[in-house]
Amino acid sequence: MTTLRAAALVALLALAAGCQSDGTADDPAAGPATAAPTADAPTGSVEPFAATSTPSASTPGVTAANTAEVCGEVDRLILAGSKKLAADSAAATKDKETTPDELNDRLKRTIAGLAGDVRRQAARAEDPEIEKLIGDVAKQLDGGAKAASPAKWLGETFVDIPPKLARDCHA
Repeated sequence: MTTLRAAALVALLALAAGCQSDGTADDPAAGPATAAPTADAPTGSVEPFAATSTPSASTPGVTAANTAEVCGEVDRLILAGSKKLAADSAAATKDKETTPDELNDRLKRTIAGLAGDVRRQAARAEDPEIEKLIGDVAKQLDGGAKAASPAKWLGETFVDIPPKLARDCHA
């Protein structure tokens, strides 16, 4: 795949991931519109408003108190990662001296960093099903970081991650 095609693909991925955004993508510190800070939340983060009693994550139809926060953060990470991948590809397109191998290395590093960030969110999830879902996404990202052609992996696998999260990772 040419560098220009890779850049176009990643830009498309960024757009697709942006469709999953909750409207706070331009301000990563902002939470969902219904979020309110809590006393036990880390500085700078927000947690969705929850009732005074937190139901068990195993109760049918009920999710853990932090599911919306964790899923929202994963959405923001995927969007930011998509934008970074697009920026890496665009920079390589402008820089005629960047080789395809250098671009692949750059994409792999970005995907690996995204995998680590997503994995940290999986560890925060209080709902075991959400933890597994996000952990599986991190494993998919690990595969992209190890792929011989990360641009091809982006077009074949990464594009399926935002719709999967939109479908399965929300309270």
